[in-house]
Amino acid sequence: MRTGLITRKLGMSRLFKEDGTHVPVTLLHVDDVQVVDVRTQERDGYVAVQLGSGQAKLKNVTKPNQGHFTRVGVPPKKVLREFRVAEDATLEIGSKLSAAHFVVGQKVDVTGTSKGKGFSGAMKRWNFAGLEATHGVSISHRSHGSTGNRQDPGKTFKNKKMAGHLGHERITTLNLEIAAIDQEKNIIVVRGAVPGAKGSIVLVRDALKSARRTDLPYPAGLVKAEG
Repeated sequence: MRTGLITRKLGMSRLFKEDGTHVPVTLLHVDDVQVVDVRTQERDGYVAVQLGSGQAKLKNVTKPNQGHFTRVGVPPKKVLREFRVAEDATLEIGSKLSAAHFVVGQKVDVTGTSKGKGFSGAMKRWNFAGLEATHGVSISHRSHGSTGNRQDPGKTFKNKKMAGHLGHERITTLNLEIAAIDQEKNIIVVRGAVPGAKGSIVLVRDALKSARRTDLPYPAGLVKAEG
């Protein structure tokens, strides 16, 4: 199991095929992703890699994290995330990862936070049909109808589908395909839609329900040191 990548959603676009048809894609930017720390079985009880993304001003970093970055010798990062990895897939602290961590045609799992839509009715939130347009129904066409039964049980059960808060949830979309890789701009092009708004943080990692390809860089696609 390899580490994933922290990316930032730039938005959607499309790629044209040779036959003239087009494919909707999402652009994900790998913004200065660097290994900040490594979790070990002996010290932490599990094996993982902590990654940081984006450059942060020192004044905007909490004092505990300032000490953390100073201890490991890595510049302050805006975003920190952990990825569970195999013991032979750990990386050295300070290593930089690039978009070449993935290859074209590979299947990946993408995790993001969906757009928040506030308080929504049952029809929008759960795709309820609503009440009839006539036959005595008045000013309650979009209501969800009855929520309980009779005197027994005499209550509304928990988790009943009703109106309420919609969106702003952690969502993982499985088995999306890598449509293209731009190594110069460090951009990953994923086929289809990705949860989240423009500018939101998106985590990308190898698909868990698909066999890992043999041509993937192992343990990771790292940025080669200059000189």
